[in-house]
Amino acid sequence: FFFRRMASKSIADFTEADLKGKKVLVRCDLNVPLDGQKITDDTRIRASVATLEYLLQQSAKVAICSHLGRPKSGPEEKFSLAPCAARLTELLGKEVKLAPDCVGDKVSEMVGQMADGDVILLENTRFHEG
Repeated sequence: FFFRRMASKSIADFTEADLKGKKVLVRCDLNVPLDGQKITDDTRIRASVATLEYLLQQSAKVAICSHLGRPKSGPEEKFSLAPCAARLTELLGKEVKLAPDCVGDKVSEMVGQMADGDVILLENTRFHEG
């Protein structure tokens, strides 16, 4: 067997010419500790900011996906990513809209309406089994 090693890419390898107007899905670790709907440690959220800022500076349309907690059977308000959207809004200095789900027509519509440099957070991926 012959394996050819492919060049690894980092986010900095992508220029504005590569990213301007492109939809970029970023999986972030937003599984943060909460006290009710209050984030008690935002370290994981802050770890994503540099990547997100870079993509936004390159005029990408950024969709973020993540999970939070372990919902038992479908959506549970206590596991909503709403507090993460609010914290990201503060850290990025621009509105981070929270989609009502991570799949479906409404999400597709919201993504389709994004302008260059917009960011949207898809709702908790663990709200769906599989």
